[in-house]
Amino acid sequence: MPAENSKKSNNAVATRWIYDPKVRGILFQVLAVACVAWMLFYFVSNAMHNMESRGIATGFSFLQHRASFGIVQTLISYSEDDTYGRAFVIGLLNTLLVSGIGIILATVLGFLIGIARLSNNWLLSRAAAVYIEIFRNIPLLLQIFFWYFCVLRALPGPRQSIDIANAFFLNVRGLYIPAPIAEPGFGIVAIAFVIAIVGVFFLSQWAKKRKNLTGQPFPVFFSSLGLLVGLPLVVFLIAGMPLHWELPALKGFNFRGGLTVIPELFSMVVALTIFTAASIAEIVRSGIMAVSKGQVEASHALGLKNGLTLRFVVIPQAMRVIIPPLTSQYLNLIKNSSLATAVGYPDLVSVFMGSTLNQTGQAVEIIAMTMAVYLTISIVTSVLMNIYNAKKALVER
Repeated sequence: MPAENSKKSNNAVATRWIYDPKVRGILFQVLAVACVAWMLFYFVSNAMHNMESRGIATGFSFLQHRASFGIVQTLISYSEDDTYGRAFVIGLLNTLLVSGIGIILATVLGFLIGIARLSNNWLLSRAAAVYIEIFRNIPLLLQIFFWYFCVLRALPGPRQSIDIANAFFLNVRGLYIPAPIAEPGFGIVAIAFVIAIVGVFFLSQWAKKRKNLTGQPFPVFFSSLGLLVGLPLVVFLIAGMPLHWELPALKGFNFRGGLTVIPELFSMVVALTIFTAASIAEIVRSGIMAVSKGQVEASHALGLKNGLTLRFVVIPQAMRVIIPPLTSQYLNLIKNSSLATAVGYPDLVSVFMGSTLNQTGQAVEIIAMTMAVYLTISIVTSVLMNIYNAKKALVER
């Protein structure tokens, strides 16, 4: 009898273990992770075996080999004698450049159009609606082709360039603008600019505390603008103006000197900005409409005009609704920048997954690095926007 009782007790324990939801949940998760790990191991080992059997080199040593191809636009020095690793950096910087410019311009344009969409002015409101409906519903790739082939490729040649003040020249090969050339002593001006940025930060913190304590607003915007422009300008003049401008000039068949904005970059920035701004405008409109009318009526009752009501009452509350979908639009813009390969802009996809992959044949390593880069950029963007969203969140006391 004691043995039978012990056996029944063990069976009861086993029964309870199987039907315990927590234990079953852990068991199924362990099985799922094991299945995924086995699939990854199978695919990787199979790919390695196939590459070895075909004599394809593996590893990342190719990054030290000579690239032997040129890149039309670089933010840092580069030549055909540099390595594939440096070409990877060039492509990454070009991707960050077009994405950064696109995010800034799309945000500004999207907010302006979103606010105009709710304007009491009939013409302004309808113009904003037409803009949104047109550019939001046309595929981005078509817009890139339109700006590149229909607008920029139709410009005149270098000798018939559109001349603006004999300093800016626009032709089929791009926009040529004066380039600032720093001279010895310009470093102190850069230091003054950094000091001005730090000063703006402390000024805004002080103004915020002052307003909380006394209720008196401080003109932070104009004070910051004066500090950012005034301090470096004063130091620049005291240092003897250690800077000159290099103007582009037509020499032979093309312009020499200055800075060149290639048509591929220009078309990508314009298309990304216009396309993304249409979606941001709708996000801004929905965020503003989410704010209770009572808030607007209360601010008007306090004597605030429409501009001040929008700035101090509506937009701060609407930002809590705007920021999450705005983050998605930023991520979409970064990923959409990979369409640059359609017009030959040397971004990461074009340089690394195009030229480098064709020459080395190391598809697994190159595609894995490219995917890791886009994943990292997206995660960093999401983290930064979440931090900003947390600061704008409503604090309950």
